[in-house]
Amino acid sequence: MSFSPGNITALIIAASFAGGLNIYATVLTLGILARTHWVALPPGLDSLGHTWVIVACAIMFAIEFFADKIPGFDMIWNGLHTVVRVPIAGLVAYHASSQLSPEMQILATMLGAGIALAAHTSKTAVRAAVTPSPEPVSNIALSTSEDALAVGLTWFATHHPYVAATMTVILLLVAILAARALLRAIQKQLRRIFRPDIEEPATKTSSW
Repeated sequence: MSFSPGNITALIIAASFAGGLNIYATVLTLGILARTHWVALPPGLDSLGHTWVIVACAIMFAIEFFADKIPGFDMIWNGLHTVVRVPIAGLVAYHASSQLSPEMQILATMLGAGIALAAHTSKTAVRAAVTPSPEPVSNIALSTSEDALAVGLTWFATHHPYVAATMTVILLLVAILAARALLRAIQKQLRRIFRPDIEEPATKTSSW
């Protein structure tokens, strides 16, 4: 890929969303690509190809692969990773934009962290709605899909950054809308449980 500001921005958008889902899978994918020189990455991401980075991310990815599929524990895991996914996604964006001006690099870092936070928050909200289900199949299927999406989107962003960025914007909008709908549904159920005396306001009818 060429290292134009547009391509770098598109790469940051897609990789940051993937990082919000699974930061270890995202960095591992970028690290392997940087190490094998399968595709040209921005020079600032060369450090991700170091052996210790790849090994550390591979180990953490393996741990998350199982931890994120245990109902109940996945909520604790995702909660703790709020302070992991967002800062690291911002750091990746910072290094990816090292060829840009200092002002643009700061904006790229904020963009990467913001997108990762939105993806992570949406993922946590969806998981909160799925986790109470009595069977573990839904958790496993959802977590596996997130892992596959993180790897696939990261790889695709290094080959077709603009297409990947467009896909990311669509996914981000869908995720935000889904998370809002789920949170409202959860809040409605909680109000029914803890405040059963409060009824939903009746719809006003016309006097005509």
